[in-house]
Amino acid sequence: MKEKLLMRFASKSDIERITDIYNQAIESKISTGDTKKFKPEERITWFDHYSSDKYPIYVFEIYNSVVAYATLSPYRNGRMAMSKIAEISFFVDFNYHQKGIGSYIMENVINDCKRLKKKTLLAFILDVNPASASLLEKFGFEVWGKLPNAIEFDTYRCSHLIYGKRLNI
Repeated sequence: MKEKLLMRFASKSDIERITDIYNQAIESKISTGDTKKFKPEERITWFDHYSSDKYPIYVFEIYNSVVAYATLSPYRNGRMAMSKIAEISFFVDFNYHQKGIGSYIMENVINDCKRLKKKTLLAFILDVNPASASLLEKFGFEVWGKLPNAIEFDTYRCSHLIYGKRLNI
């Protein structure tokens, strides 16, 4: 599957597909703390906070169809001592799980961190998401923190895990 994948920076024309993929994650109740699905127009302000030269949104395509996306976000924005830290988030269309796309995302986003001068990556995941934990650990991330039972859904509680990785840049 990887040989068919193409990574590029997202454009506003991708917002609808990005929103579809994120709404799948919301419905799963294991991939994000959001509980209400979004409409594409509600994601425009969110999208506008990213830029390919500092904090990108990447999309991953197979035959011109977006099947996944990832973001790098600032950690504690405005605090200069923390400016070389970024938070990575990644979401894959459920129809494309278990096809190596997550690994492709991680390889490419980590490689782009050199251009962006990021030295540390963080990922915040729910402890009920073993697939994301496995992917992060495969790429050398370790658990650096835990907020025990801090996430409350209607029917259950779970912990928020903070994974971290120092990059060799």
